Amino acid sequence: MGSQVSSDEMSVRAGQGSDEVLVSQAVWDYLAAAGRPWLIDFQRKQGMSAGIIRRGERGGCCAVRLQPVEGFRTAGAGVMDGPISSETRKAFIDLCRCARKEMSKQEGGNKRKRVLLPCVGVLEPNGEGSLLPPPPPQPRRSQRQQQRFRKPADEEACAMLHEEAQRKDMDPSLASHSEAEDNNTCSICMGDIVAKTTLERCGHSFCHSCLDQAFKVKKACPVCRLVYGQLIGNQPANGTMIVERDPDLEIPGHEGYGCICIIYSFPPGLQAPEHPNPGVRYPGTDRVAYLPDSPEGNRVLGLLRRAFEQRLIFTIGTSMTTGMQNVITWNDIHHKTSIWGGPRCFGYPDPTYLVRVTEELREKGITAD
Repeated sequence: MGSQVSSDEMSVRAGQGSDEVLVSQAVWDYLAAAGRPWLIDFQRKQGMSAGIIRRGERGGCCAVRLQPVEGFRTAGAGVMDGPISSETRKAFIDLCRCARKEMSKQEGGNKRKRVLLPCVGVLEPNGEGSLLPPPPPQPRRSQRQQQRFRKPADEEACAMLHEEAQRKDMDPSLASHSEAEDNNTCSICMGDIVAKTTLERCGHSFCHSCLDQAFKVKKACPVCRLVYGQLIGNQPANGTMIVERDPDLEIPGHEGYGCICIIYSFPPGLQAPEHPNPGVRYPGTDRVAYLPDSPEGNRVLGLLRRAFEQRLIFTIGTSMTTGMQNVITWNDIHHKTSIWGGPRCFGYPDPTYLVRVTEELREKGITAD
């Protein structure tokens, strides 16, 4: 018998969901104190609010969550299903970059680089080594670059830059200017790129040292989240995934194919070092999910099996439905835990579900290729 859980719970990954971004504590404090109009403008244009949920993570970073504003939900849309869009993440990064530039102008001189990393759900061992080539010689900043940090603060000019980034899709000339600036700005440290390194598959460029540090946390592009290498999650290692087929049980919207029943089972255990509270006990759980026994459903089943073997389906965190801590929760790969009732009941019919879950798996590096 399948247990039904909310989509909020499914987005929990050890307290770090795909709707979170790690931001330099100094940048966030500046935005919250001096740049509040920028946050309001971001909320008005994107329909998303930004709020701090944790402080002091990973050496001076804080976790900021992006979530839909209630008034911007369209009729029948319900709760946002899946991670936030890359356009929204890019808009928020543009906002942080603008704040970082303004801070640099006010402080003057070359300051320590501040880190802006995308949310990561699992930590990978550093023993695999870097995927990057040795760094080329690092050039000194030019006079023009140094003067850029000595200019007096100009909040209005920075606000105009932010507005320009928001309008780039409407004006090709503005888009060209913005893209040229992006090519010379590292999206991780928000400064000029030093020892430029470009990722082959997606084409995004960063400082070599910044990208090396980012890959030690998660081997994925910090901008588009395209995975480089194989992700290994922190799902409890003692679980099982059993598949059963019922040819007489039809799934709404996929009539004539029968039903695939996926049974996930985990006994109780103790949290490992990669979990939030090592040594603390967690209870066992059983979850049932359903797929149509069609060619497309079987293709998704194969991808889910690979994700389970890479320990990506579940994690240990806090349940958003019960509030219980140290329990096994879903980890950003949505499952249908009911056959009927539609998306509101986490069931069918749902015409785009198989496409959406395939995209969620792709973002974790699980593809049919």
